[in-house]
Amino acid sequence: MKRSIKEMVLRIIILLVGLIIAHLGVTLFLLADLGADPFNVLVQGMFRTLSEVTGWSLLSHGKTHIMLCFLIIIVLLFVDRSYIKVGTILCMICGGPIIDFFTYILGFLSLGERSLAFKIIVLAIGCGILAYGMTIVIKSDAGTGPNDLVAVVLSDKLHKKFSVVRIIVDFSFVMIGFLLGGSFGIGTIICAFLVGPVAGVFLPINEKMVGKLMKNFTNS
Repeated sequence: MKRSIKEMVLRIIILLVGLIIAHLGVTLFLLADLGADPFNVLVQGMFRTLSEVTGWSLLSHGKTHIMLCFLIIIVLLFVDRSYIKVGTILCMICGGPIIDFFTYILGFLSLGERSLAFKIIVLAIGCGILAYGMTIVIKSDAGTGPNDLVAVVLSDKLHKKFSVVRIIVDFSFVMIGFLLGGSFGIGTIICAFLVGPVAGVFLPINEKMVGKLMKNFTNS
């Protein structure tokens, strides 16, 4: 069924709201400084390996992140191109600036001086917020971040619960990234175990919320 321009605009707005919420969670996760999220462990590993093998002077972590996202998109275009939408590109473009904004706003937390227990609490809250925002992005059906797309596509194709598949995908990222030279910490493991199950709880809730918004919009 072809969507109207108004419907697509609303879906993109919902996606952007979810993106902002998700990256607030990512920022809290990063501020805790207890390890990179699983996807960025993979990015770290690729960056270090490519730097050592090729000696590219213009290569950076950020550029490697974008390169890996595009690689995922290209692979998924061959698997099922219906998963690649305008929101997928928006997720790639907007994520970095949103994190920079929240990092500036939340800099007062000074987590480096806090106890490990406090950092873990902040990290867990960040993972929960990340999972909630991520499910809004997924259920907006306007596109999904390239790293989340892997879990979304696999859960759909294998008819398995998203929460279970997300844990498997995250640990795969960590293992491959570690073998390539990426670093991780206790926060990486907490994130790998926590985000998938929390997202599994919020997915049906946000599906109803987005569905209700779209119904009210189309009936108005």
